[in-house]
This record gives sequence, C-alpha cells and structure tokens, in this order.
Amino acid sequence: MVQAVAAFLDFCYLVRRNVIDDDTLDQIEAALSRFHHHREIFRDLNIRPEGFSLPRQHSLTHYPTLIRLFGAPNGLCSSITENKHIKAVKKPYRRSSRYKALGQMLVTNQRIDKLLAARVFFTSHSMLNSVPEPFNSVNILKNVESNTPPSTGALGDLGDGRKESNEECGEIFDPESQSEISLAKSHVRGVPLEITAFAFHVKQPRLAELTQQFLYDQLVFQNADLQLHIPPNESLPSLSGCTFRLFTSARAVYFAPSDLSGSNGLYYEMIRSTSSWRKGPARRDCVFIGNSDSDADGFAGLHVARVFLFFSFKYAGTIYPCALVQWFSHIGDKPCPVTGMWKVKPDLERRDQRHGQRRRMSVVHLDSIYRGAHLIGDAGKDFIPLNTKFDFSKSLDSFRSFYVNKYVDHHAHEIAF
Repeated sequence: MVQAVAAFLDFCYLVRRNVIDDDTLDQIEAALSRFHHHREIFRDLNIRPEGFSLPRQHSLTHYPTLIRLFGAPNGLCSSITENKHIKAVKKPYRRSSRYKALGQMLVTNQRIDKLLAARVFFTSHSMLNSVPEPFNSVNILKNVESNTPPSTGALGDLGDGRKESNEECGEIFDPESQSEISLAKSHVRGVPLEITAFAFHVKQPRLAELTQQFLYDQLVFQNADLQLHIPPNESLPSLSGCTFRLFTSARAVYFAPSDLSGSNGLYYEMIRSTSSWRKGPARRDCVFIGNSDSDADGFAGLHVARVFLFFSFKYAGTIYPCALVQWFSHIGDKPCPVTGMWKVKPDLERRDQRHGQRRRMSVVHLDSIYRGAHLIGDAGKDFIPLNTKFDFSKSLDSFRSFYVNKYVDHHAHEIAF
C-alpha cells in the first residue's frame, strides 16, 4: 500500500512541474507503471474486489500523451469555465420565472450577445465616449497645468499606489540563484551583547568555540595565505568586542512555480528557531544546506540540519549572519525502496571516554541554507508512546532515524529526490 501511494504521489508531483522534458515524461510513465502494479494489493485485500473502474485513475493514462501534445499542465486553470457558467447559466436562471426556464435563459443570452455586438459597433463608429479616464479632456487639462504627464500604468506600478523600485523593494531576486535567505527584520531585545553572556543566555555553552571556528573558516576563505587546517583553540580569532544579536526566524525566498507561489513563481517561507512557540514548547525547524563537497543531483548533494539558533555578530566591520545547527547524516546512498524517501540519522561525535558521544553541532553562514526541510520519525516496528508529555518539540530527539519528506510540497519533491 505504501508503495502504491508513493508511486501515485510521484506521478502527481511530476505532472505538476513547471517544465517537463523527455526525462520527466519517462519518470511519469515509470511512476504510473509502478502505481498500476502496486495498486493490485487493494484488489487482493478485497478493498476493491471488482477492479479499479475509477474515472480519475483512468485519466492518468492520458497524461503523457496530452502533455506531448499540449505541453505542461501547470498553470492550467479550470475556473474560466466556472466563470462562464455563472454568466451563461446562473444569472440568466435567476432572471427567469423558474418555470420552464431553459427557453427564457436562451433568450436572455441572445439579447446579451446582441447588446455586446451593438456596443462594439457603436464604439467602432465613435458613437460612444470610449476615451479612458486618464486621457479625457478634464484630466488632460489638469496634467497640462501641473506639467505632469497622464498616468498610463507604467512599468513598476503595482496598481495600489505602490511603486516597484530598487530603493524600496531591494534588488530583484534572480531565480538562477536558487535561494535567498535573510534574518528577521528585528532582533530579540534584552539579550546580552557579549559572547560569554550571550552563550549563557541562549544555553549553548559551546557557542563561543563554534563561532570562533566558523570565523576562522570565513577568514581562510577570504585569505588563501592562512593555514588550511583546524588550529588549536589559542590561535582561533578572538571575539572580544564583537556585538551579538539574537533572532527567532529567517525568511527564505526561492523559485517554486509549481507551488502556489507569488509573482514570477517566487515562494517564501519562514524558518523558525525559538525557545517558546506561541507560549508553548520550543520550536527548532530543520533546513536543507548545500553540500559543497558533492556535485550530485537531488538529496545526494544536500545536507539536513536542525537550527538551534539564529544570530549575527560584527567582526572587523563585517556583519556575519549565522545559524547554530545540529547535523544529520545520510543513511545509505539511495532512497528507501518502499517509501521513495531518503533516510537520515543524527550525526554523532566522540567527546572522550568519560562523556561518550554527543550530537555534532557547528555554526554555518546563513547563505549556506537553502530552505526548510521536513523530517518524519521512523518508528520501525514500534508504536509511538501514548504519553501526554510527548509533543512535537521532542520528536526530533526521540527517533534514531528519520525520513526526509519530499512530498511536503512540489519544490521539495524536485530537490530531495
């Protein structure tokens, strides 16, 4: 059953993609073939003993041919037929006597068509005043007196009094850059600015050390003459005099035309990391981070991490937006054959013989984060305990492995395959 549902979801996400090429069509046909093969379990278990004569399931077989003929169906909207149905059926019916209304509705539609045709004829012969309001005589005189040109809805006018400019909206997002992420506009007030007190306030005793290692890596990247090895603690850059700011969220913007996105296919989401979410327990979201050591496509070229802290600090006149993350490592080199999703596990590091292992954490630059990620705990053959104290804030600490949910939205299905 799980394989049948996974194949069906793969098919739905593939046909919704903004661009469909030959490789995508091959994947669509493969997903459809897997679905038809695995759905037989519903017949074997007498859930559908008489077969699968369902119109929508039958329509799946026509998608590959129709896509080759007419292109990708993404963006196709059927609301135009509903809109015409209102004008051609509902409104004429309301104007009728409700008794043998069909003939009355047809007469109403005929008269509406004749009125529209008459309007077009009169307008073409200058028998109606069809000059738009900004260009009528009164407005033209006003514009001449004030030496201002009439409003023509020029490029950049958003239609509600706002102007689209680089000064107000910032630089235009480039879809080729894949993702753009920024910290929240305001930081948390009342937080100590010095690193030692800051780390104590956020309950992260290793924050100073991890931030020093991050800063050293940044300086090495900017200056190739520095030694390219992890130095001892005494040679790490000093954070004295640095001002630290705490943030509870970051905003990621990326190109996702297959989802219900905004203008130009851009979609944004909030990634949160806060000690209390809506007066409840803590919320620490997970994110996708680019893997600089791999050029592989899909999730093989990505990392997953859990954000414990969003912060920024200023060093030598440069502001570094950062995130303190907890890493997860891949399980295997391919997705799970049953669910089609990749699996990850918490990444551990050895401390010493006395304290054993702990989860690996590090500070990363905010620009390395791609977007939010959704993990599903793998309970295996065990049941989740029916404990009232078990809530979402403990889920990422209660499982040994997790599924990387590529079905959370269309964009995740495109990057986490």
